[in-house]
Amino acid sequence: MSQHGPELRNDLLLRALCSQPTPRTPLWMMRQAGRYLPEYRATRARAGSFLNLCMNPELACEVTLQPLARFRLDAAILFSDILTIPHAMNLGLEFEAGEGPTLARPVRTAADVRNLPVPHPETELKYVLDAVSLIRRELAGSVPLIGFAGSPWTVATYCVEGGGSKTFARIKSMLYGEPELLHLLLAKLTRATIDYLSAQVEAGAQALMVFDTWGGALTPSAYREFSLRYLSEIAAGVRREAGGRRVPLVLFTKGAGPLLSELARAGGDAVGVDWTTDLGDARRMAGPGIAVQGNLDPSVLYAPPAAIRAEVERVLASFGHGHGHVFNLGHGIHPDVPPEHALAMVEAVHELSPRYHD
Repeated sequence: MSQHGPELRNDLLLRALCSQPTPRTPLWMMRQAGRYLPEYRATRARAGSFLNLCMNPELACEVTLQPLARFRLDAAILFSDILTIPHAMNLGLEFEAGEGPTLARPVRTAADVRNLPVPHPETELKYVLDAVSLIRRELAGSVPLIGFAGSPWTVATYCVEGGGSKTFARIKSMLYGEPELLHLLLAKLTRATIDYLSAQVEAGAQALMVFDTWGGALTPSAYREFSLRYLSEIAAGVRREAGGRRVPLVLFTKGAGPLLSELARAGGDAVGVDWTTDLGDARRMAGPGIAVQGNLDPSVLYAPPAAIRAEVERVLASFGHGHGHVFNLGHGIHPDVPPEHALAMVEAVHELSPRYHD
């Protein structure tokens, strides 16, 4: 028994993320607990709002476990949001129906950055840690639990823009016009993220992922300076061991493309790959000892099951024989995907992947 409950019965994900042999390719889905599931929509309606759902450990646990009751997945991922840190920094986070997140008090001046508090996970973010502990207990060793955070650059875009953006006008204006100020903000967010992820490990997370959703919006040189640098700091600073076992770290930059080889050197155990890079190319760029996670185009799940199966085969074949692959979508599952299409993907991976591991 570990401090969080029984030993793992299925550790395929952890082994694959550490580039160790597995009898088949493990898989999970980004946003696997989400709006495409009717049971999720029912729980969210009960919660009253998305933020209430995130902040209620019992309901967050409930939705985290829902996809595992339907599909033969190899991991649970904590149900939360990448904007929990700015919420804990008192920036006035709200989720408007159909509008996405908004921050009532965006960070745009030197005084704003200076006054930004670095939250203590055990107090301002205790609801997340309580959810991690509860989920870990409820999983009872069935599969590992993935904890996560947004990357400092991605979280900073929301903090400065005050919400989502297509042009990133405000934060890019800061990046090019006041780079020192942006570095100060990123340093604070990085410190908060290291504390937050380490606290998730302490609470029971067995793998970690950092989502750099907007890294692909940067030029290569700006990516290195304002995103990759801070991903490296997280990899170096975060807790990477618990209960005598490594806690593998996945770094995912959507749109990384040719910079994937540099992301693979940032200090994580694995890189996430979106659907715009061939997985065989990603494997070569990552190099030996770095696992690769991905990368089915989420829109494939709109197609009939036979087409889904063919595309699963294509992804498995593009990675090829050997270990160190975690099958996933190249980004989150779309809300209007039929759950039975997700099932077709899961079953195809179970059926087709063993031949790549003999």
